[in-house]
Amino acid sequence: MIIYPEIDPVVFSIGPLVIRWYGVMYSLAFLLGWPLLQIQARRMSLTLSREELGDFMIWILAGVILGGRLGYIVFYQSSYYLTNPAAVFKIWEGGMSFHGGLLGVAVAICLFARKKKIHCLTLGDLVSPIVPVGLFLGRIGNFINGELWGRTSDLPWAMIFPHSGPLPRHPSQLYEAFLEGVVLFAILWWMGAMKTSRGALFGIFLLGYGAARFVIEFFREPDAHLGLLSMGLSMGQWLCVPMVLAGIILIHGAKRQV
Repeated sequence: MIIYPEIDPVVFSIGPLVIRWYGVMYSLAFLLGWPLLQIQARRMSLTLSREELGDFMIWILAGVILGGRLGYIVFYQSSYYLTNPAAVFKIWEGGMSFHGGLLGVAVAICLFARKKKIHCLTLGDLVSPIVPVGLFLGRIGNFINGELWGRTSDLPWAMIFPHSGPLPRHPSQLYEAFLEGVVLFAILWWMGAMKTSRGALFGIFLLGYGAARFVIEFFREPDAHLGLLSMGLSMGQWLCVPMVLAGIILIHGAKRQV
């Protein structure tokens, strides 16, 4: 058993201004994502200018924030926000959903693609190798905050997290950071250097993330207010099912283009 290395989630504060590690991780994800996006655009021989790529990043950021927030409200806490509508805007209190963020990014991609007259799957392929960087940093942020911990475990690396009770638990945030971040990035960045059919990278991302998240959810503590749903699966697992199916369809469609 390992005692959780409790870290102050606040980096520093100056009067009413509070800088938190989670916000730093989000910012770092976009700072690192910007040069990687430019490299991937060159790999794909896209004609988008530096300014257009910058605009695309802003659209993606808006999709992540709006979609992530709305997804959390709809998928995880709809009854609470129906009775407390003002809380919808209190983003600083937490409450973001990856699957909602993914839908928000998908909408942003489609709108930007329509504006620039580019196929939406081309932009999906462009951004897919970069997304795992944000996933890795986001999960590290969850770990620093001591949130989204795993189920109880007697493994030697299990940890006792603050506010999770006296029993050691899986550090599922680190499992996700490794599989959804490091491993998925390595696969997609390697594939991104090759000439692939349109939609292949996006399909690999959907399949890879969906499969990794589905497996890790067996080690992650379900949301207390939801518990396990039908067939003993969590909300996160059920949301991954359409991701995996969509990924398979896109990969199959890309193979047919060859």
